[in-house]
Amino acid sequence: QVQLVESGGGLVQAGGSLRLSCAGSGPRFGTYAMAWFRQAPGKERELVAAINWLGDITHYEPAVKGRFAIDRDNYKNTLWLSMNSLKPEDTATYYCAAAQGTYYYTLEGRYDYWGQGTQVTVSS
Repeated sequence: QVQLVESGGGLVQAGGSLRLSCAGSGPRFGTYAMAWFRQAPGKERELVAAINWLGDITHYEPAVKGRFAIDRDNYKNTLWLSMNSLKPEDTATYYCAAAQGTYYYTLEGRYDYWGQGTQVTVSS
């Protein structure tokens, strides 16, 4: 089992940047595929980006491709999401998630463990 704690959210102006962190506990963090999801008020939770267990294969949703970057350090048990050129529509609660498996996964139901979320608010 792995426990996940997100940090790094906050209020930023449009065009700004933030870097979210997700600290994982447990010796098997490096064996999980990881992802960032987000949920805006009144909307369903959606995938933002995903990464395989080794960190060399990534996937981005079209809305964030070219602006966001996902990476991980398995020695530090940490996952990051670097967000640049932020837009008001990026405002949401961001969650990190872990899935048992070595590839990356795009379906929310594939993920077994979730953090509590960190709020990102982008003002126009």
